[in-house]
Amino acid sequence: MSTTTANSGHPRGLYLLFFTEMWERFSYYGMRAIFILFLVKALGLANDEASQIYGSYTGLVYLTPLLGGYLADKYWGNRKSIFLGGILMAIGQFLMFVSASLIEQQTLSMTIMWGGLTALIVGNGFFKPNISTMVGQLYTKSDIRVDGAFTIFYMGINLGAFFSPLVCGTLGDTGNIHDFKWGFLAACIGMVISVISFELLKKKHLHGPEGEVIGEKIKKDDAKVLGLVIGCIALVFFLMNFKTMFKTDFDIILWLIVLSFVGSPLAIMSDKSITKVERDRIIVIFILAFFVIFFWSAFEQAGASLTLFAEQNVNRDVAFGINSWVIVVALAALIYYLSQFLEWFFEWKKGIHKTIGIVGLVALVIMNLTGIITSIHFDSIPASWFQSVNPMVIVVFAPIISWVWLKLGDKQPSSPTKMAMGLLLVCLGYVLIAVGVKGVDPTVKISLMWLVGLYFIHTIGELCLSPIGLAMVSKLSPLRFSSLLMGTWFLANALANKLAGTLSALIPPTTGENAGTAIDYKSIFGFQITNLYEFFVVFIVMAGAASLILFVMSRWLQKKMHGIN
Repeated sequence: MSTTTANSGHPRGLYLLFFTEMWERFSYYGMRAIFILFLVKALGLANDEASQIYGSYTGLVYLTPLLGGYLADKYWGNRKSIFLGGILMAIGQFLMFVSASLIEQQTLSMTIMWGGLTALIVGNGFFKPNISTMVGQLYTKSDIRVDGAFTIFYMGINLGAFFSPLVCGTLGDTGNIHDFKWGFLAACIGMVISVISFELLKKKHLHGPEGEVIGEKIKKDDAKVLGLVIGCIALVFFLMNFKTMFKTDFDIILWLIVLSFVGSPLAIMSDKSITKVERDRIIVIFILAFFVIFFWSAFEQAGASLTLFAEQNVNRDVAFGINSWVIVVALAALIYYLSQFLEWFFEWKKGIHKTIGIVGLVALVIMNLTGIITSIHFDSIPASWFQSVNPMVIVVFAPIISWVWLKLGDKQPSSPTKMAMGLLLVCLGYVLIAVGVKGVDPTVKISLMWLVGLYFIHTIGELCLSPIGLAMVSKLSPLRFSSLLMGTWFLANALANKLAGTLSALIPPTTGENAGTAIDYKSIFGFQITNLYEFFVVFIVMAGAASLILFVMSRWLQKKMHGIN
């Protein structure tokens, strides 16, 4: 079996992982787009309380890959771990649908929500590190295509992330709190598609550079692994309910993530089989993981404070409709190009995509003439839609950035320098939005273009950091620690996302939210945040300082990488 395609030079397995991850990210980002709005608008929680729940959820989402990576390396392999993770996440999204269907019974709704979040958290732990690791396993360590492969893979992530806020936001973020359930249901369907596509095609397409099978089970100890999974589910459910159960403000999740982030390097580095070169390379991974905490804690405000900011402080009023025939043409084009891809991928009879395209077009025309498809009119843009700006820019600019790195060849910046550039850009994004809100009365809503501009700058920064970081971990990791180190990399994201929720809680309340009551302004390091400008300055200082320090350290880190860029 040939492991590469004549068109792209990449293994077909890359496109299976692309497709699988695209739908999983559709599920995750679709739910995330409306989650904090669901907490605030449907369950009636305050901004700061909702932000803390959001941070705990997203923090644990990136903590559990440490367990999933370990069990994959030692027992179940990548394939089985991905399947288990996908099933758990589909169950989790369905429970979110049930929770949103029972909002009149708030206690029951909250309990079911905790169950849904638990399943999503544990499922992601098995899914996320293993599918990323399999991308690297498709290539040799020295293959120059690896950076390009991870960039293509990253496009799949963001293609799913682009459509999901539009679909889930349109269905769930309607202004009617009873509609949130439809957004969660759409996210559930996306996860089901991801699991089915992976299971049907993994045997045919997931092979290494020499045609060998990758990601198979390593040891037969299912009872032990299942026991650990059940224990993990119980622990996560307990952690998510800890504050309510014990009526305490102690943030046990934050400290658990901090201890895990500190303890993981110590555990890995204590292995006596690690050589000096391997040790140096692993040290680079850990140092850069520390710096990406500052990037993601600022960047991930997208699902927290920036969504609340879009809901409460951005003028989203519009008056436009989408003609039904425009919808027909767009869907027909989507069907045509998707069927063309499937024809190539499944090796169907040549030209069958044209037949599928014509049948799809006829069906859509009939649906429109019979009134099934109707014109869609918007009076205001849903706040959740702004989360589609980031993936849209990535889909457009990822090939351009990848081409730039390829064109520069040996002259391109080192991985640490590229990541310092990413931190600088996230800093500049907050400079832009700070200018937009400076001196503006809090009751006046600013133009949406300020927020769109921030997302654009942040996205270019993400392209300088995230796919480069994934590729770097893949290239620097010893094979026997590959999934575990990928899990450790996501551990930095866990701490960053937890901090993102904590920082999001600093956002000053709106006037309407505190009408008739004393405003409870939050503080950080003794600095009280009384307006949006001061809130955004926190991220300017944090990301800017981290960028400067990483620029200074870049040459030293490059030497520690021992020839791998």
